[in-house]
Amino acid sequence: MSEKKPTAEELAQRIDQLLIILREVSEDLTDISKQLKATGIVTPAPVPAAPSPPAALMRNAAEVRSVFPKELESMLFFEDTGKYIVIKPRQYLGSENFAKIASLVRGEGGEYISAGKESHFRVPKEPR
Repeated sequence: MSEKKPTAEELAQRIDQLLIILREVSEDLTDISKQLKATGIVTPAPVPAAPSPPAALMRNAAEVRSVFPKELESMLFFEDTGKYIVIKPRQYLGSENFAKIASLVRGEGGEYISAGKESHFRVPKEPR
């Protein structure tokens, strides 16, 4: 018997599902940590702040735009919002183009934000 290999889209969907689960676990752990700290049983250890990369190392919208092939880039609007480069569709993308864009965004360390009419992709400006 041969085992069916998952398609790239199926793998991307599985990754998205895992990211949702990890986000929920992270939120649960944060809640538990806050509750423990509130009891006074656990005292928080100081967490050193991660150094911010110099502005010269931050990505800009043009750099993120250059990742996309011209036919996809023309369907998208790129906006620098400070911490992220936000990518919004200019038109209906269809499932095939959406999957291609989502894959490129994930490759850059970004994610899709589902928010109804305000749904968008975002890529952090900080380099990976």
